[in-house]
Amino acid sequence: MSLSLTIPFERYANAFLDTLVMSGISGAITFFVGIPLAVLLVITQKNGFLAAPKLNAVLGWIINGFRATPFIVLLVALIPFTKFIVGTTIGVWAAIVPMTISASPFFARIAEVSLREVDNGLIEAAQAMGCNKLHIIWYVLLPEALPGIIGGFTVTLVSIINASAMAGAVGAGGLGDLALRYGYQRFDTQVMIIVIAVLIALVCFVQLIGDSIARYLRSR
Repeated sequence: MSLSLTIPFERYANAFLDTLVMSGISGAITFFVGIPLAVLLVITQKNGFLAAPKLNAVLGWIINGFRATPFIVLLVALIPFTKFIVGTTIGVWAAIVPMTISASPFFARIAEVSLREVDNGLIEAAQAMGCNKLHIIWYVLLPEALPGIIGGFTVTLVSIINASAMAGAVGAGGLGDLALRYGYQRFDTQVMIIVIAVLIALVCFVQLIGDSIARYLRSR
């Protein structure tokens, strides 16, 4: 039987759109949450210019705790919180909450590595010029680390796309839900192959764009 008779093209299109919405919104929130977390981790470390070792340790423990929790476990554990935030535990918007909470600590650690690689001489020079701490963060730390941050965000976004497929197991919609309901439960190999091919193409596209932006920023 042809694919069009078993799975209409509109279902693929809607599932792909759901995946884009889940991944896009989760990615955007993760970017704007993860960077402040990374900055806070760097500037509050023992040798940071806002050294606060106890705060740094507590923040590190919290971030590591979320990072160590498998996404599928976090997805289930956050059901009450998700329902409180968005009013439902199924669908695209319900998946965005755990996806963001899972991805933000991951991205924060990656961005932290890039921020730590910024030459301390640049920070000291900015301090000698009388720059305040906010200016150092905005005009020294972030611009110098930006190529690495973009590269790390690309990796994070790929992980978010993978998580969106996993979220289909709990009725979040998207390509993962399509693969589970039609490809796995109904033993439709064609659906599985098409979903896998679309996800691979999407990941490759995201990686290509992210790498291109990072290379451009390094070459400036």
